[in-house]
Amino acid sequence: MKKIYENIKKVFEGKISFRILCGLGIIIVALLIFSAGIRIGFQKASFGRAWGEHYNENFGMGKRKTNERMGDMRRIGVMDYFPNAHGATGKIIKIELPNVIVQDKDNIEKILIINTDTKIQKGREVMLTADLKMDDFVVVIGTPNDKGVIEAKFIRVIPYPEFLK
Repeated sequence: MKKIYENIKKVFEGKISFRILCGLGIIIVALLIFSAGIRIGFQKASFGRAWGEHYNENFGMGKRKTNERMGDMRRIGVMDYFPNAHGATGKIIKIELPNVIVQDKDNIEKILIINTDTKIQKGREVMLTADLKMDDFVVVIGTPNDKGVIEAKFIRVIPYPEFLK
């Protein structure tokens, strides 16, 4: 028994066997890291695919329209699925300056930021930010920021359209 122990000890004390064991250890660690990367990547890809498939439902736009004759889920016009990120048209439902929340035609609430350079008009009359009221119907043109908020450049207050009453 002692002889076997001494033989094993000699094998592990050699430079070549030490390098081989280190190489095997590095390969095992690399394989574990690689498999963890594959697992994480797969989860991210699965989430991204599912999120993309349910984009409309996630943002309150309803289900995709289907082409009934073809029986498939092909898109029937891009404008049916994506909200207008550069503006809003609808009724003001909340004012907490500098933010204003507008309920869009599809009942999507859009957050607007009013800056000092935002122009506000009612007809040809220039208005101040303080002149905006709840239930005013507005058309807003702006720029989306990285937080999903529209930075308003121009706001026009118009009479509430007859067809929406």
